[in-house]
Amino acid sequence: MTLRYPQVLLLLCTLTALSPVMAADGVKLDTPIGGWRSGAPEGEGESFRQTVNYPASSVNTPLGQANTARISGQIKATPKNNEPGRLIVNGVSMPLKIDDSGRFDRPFSFPNGSNSVEVRSPDGQQRHRTQFLNTSGGATPAKLRVLLSWDSDGTDLDLHLVTPDGAHIWYGDRTAANGAALDVDVTTGYGPEIFAMPAPIKGQYLVYVNYFGGGYRGDDEGGEEAAQALTTAQVTVITEEGTPSEKMETFVVPMRAVGELTLVKSFSYP
Repeated sequence: MTLRYPQVLLLLCTLTALSPVMAADGVKLDTPIGGWRSGAPEGEGESFRQTVNYPASSVNTPLGQANTARISGQIKATPKNNEPGRLIVNGVSMPLKIDDSGRFDRPFSFPNGSNSVEVRSPDGQQRHRTQFLNTSGGATPAKLRVLLSWDSDGTDLDLHLVTPDGAHIWYGDRTAANGAALDVDVTTGYGPEIFAMPAPIKGQYLVYVNYFGGGYRGDDEGGEEAAQALTTAQVTVITEEGTPSEKMETFVVPMRAVGELTLVKSFSYP
């Protein structure tokens, strides 16, 4: 591969080298690494689907996941109250599941071009940020992406997209003939779920969120799982990502009961 943008690469490497100075030592980011990188060829080794189980376990990234499609590391001295950390990817903020040792490992489908990843501790006092240029490994960059995250653990919300030609993309039918796909389907709390479409069709899109199941927050006094019904979903719609024409809108909607299906947003492309 020929590096056509040496000045950009030099700048990114410089910023990455400075990131430990700007960030506290309490956050270690193993992946992604800064600089210039290529994605796995045609998605090789990149898997985003998790096993559905209730109560939802704390399964994170699938075994054998390529480092080009994961966010992993450790937050030291994390509190033992099961509070999530905070993950900010390209300006989109979402909760980050951490285990008792402070480790985190989430699948993520990064767009082509410049990316920024920041991880913060639950109290916001520790943080680490890295930047990198991502080439797609042969895949066509998405011009339309929709990200879903939510604010409770042990809970599964599902993203549903209906495209202008009537295709319905969801965890039960993850790809469509028009090129739309559900890249990431996290079932264990917080998300993300990511919808991507390389060549969006002109017309109206419908974004739904389904409260599929879970809502578990630990044992009650009788030793059984206690349900926490209310969870808040955050949906971010991004068009022309990574270009001068990029537009981003974020919507927050309360999900009150298992089985609830909510139309979060309808929008037209372009």
